[in-house]
Amino acid sequence: MATRLFTSESVTEGHPDKVCDCISDAVLDAIFAQDANARVACECAASTNLVLVMGEVTTTAHVDVTQIVRSVVDEIGYNKPEYGFDANALTVITALNKQSPDIALGVDHALEQKGGEQEALFSTGAGDQGMMFGYACDETPEWMPLPISLAHALTRSLTNARKSGEISYLRPDGKSQVTVEYDGYTPVHIDTVVVSAQHDDVEMEQLRRDIRERVILPVLPQKLVDARTRILVNPTGRFVIGGPTGDSGLTGRKIIVDTYGGYARHGGGAFSGKDPTKVDRSGAYIARYAAKHVVAAGLAKQCEIQLAYAIGVACPVSVRVDTFGTGVVDDDKIARAVQNVFDFRPAAIIETLGLRKPIYRQTAAYGHFGRHDLDLPWERLDRLDALKQAIGQ
Repeated sequence: MATRLFTSESVTEGHPDKVCDCISDAVLDAIFAQDANARVACECAASTNLVLVMGEVTTTAHVDVTQIVRSVVDEIGYNKPEYGFDANALTVITALNKQSPDIALGVDHALEQKGGEQEALFSTGAGDQGMMFGYACDETPEWMPLPISLAHALTRSLTNARKSGEISYLRPDGKSQVTVEYDGYTPVHIDTVVVSAQHDDVEMEQLRRDIRERVILPVLPQKLVDARTRILVNPTGRFVIGGPTGDSGLTGRKIIVDTYGGYARHGGGAFSGKDPTKVDRSGAYIARYAAKHVVAAGLAKQCEIQLAYAIGVACPVSVRVDTFGTGVVDDDKIARAVQNVFDFRPAAIIETLGLRKPIYRQTAAYGHFGRHDLDLPWERLDRLDALKQAIGQ
């Protein structure tokens, strides 16, 4: 195969859209801490010293949304008046309503149950129609594409340098971008790295030197870096105004950052602020869980699984496996094995992965997949033997 380039990006938790993702998931977690059966679809918009929390919530929980917003914003690091977005001075507007009873009809009782199926796992229908993708590959120890893994590592490194005080003049907003050269499916060289970091007044030469030496170079695998590798730090220069003051933020606007950096397909649904009856979230999680097992079991070098649902119906309307020609057996055989081992009905997904818990705020920045720093149930490999047995190995 020909040599090719692929690029992925990541953003820090201080990016305006990620601020909103963090708030939405913090509200979800606070509700789940009191009411594990809540229905939540919480979205957020942010601008200069203003946060709007909106959506549909059906719950017995009582949470202080304004206090949650202020706590999240302060934890991220927006707590000084000169930032233009200050946890202590925010105006918080709350507009949360109950879930539509029309939607609840299909979620509470799946079509299969209405047709006479009494099994408990038919009790929950999908909260909406749509398709979700899960992906895994053997490029990295975390079974993720290298460009997005490195991009996330860089934004985490940037945030750690700020919060630890190692680079004291950094502010919360920031981005990274990594371009990797491939020979076929094998990463062979890091072509370009871009890091843009919000900062106090500082000489640009110092900022570029500090970020290159303290943030970027410690993260990059040296065997893939050489004199041809371009490293660009704050290529436009000054980046003092940032966060929701520099650009408005919105929940769910960084879905490619949240998943595979564009290396795999995406169904279009966002994750943050949604309870697991929304298959945009739970379907994507179980698809990643299954795809990772396929690759880790040695059945393929890469695997993408697509699920599709109809609102109010428990069973997916389709399950598709694509190993891009890397499978050791036919994709159809892998698909049959996957469906024998993994139950893709919403109630089963929730039960298998333990999704009615306050575990979501930690996923809101730096990706939902390939997180060695977190113990996420969809990242576990606990069904390898069952999958190998189903495939006949």
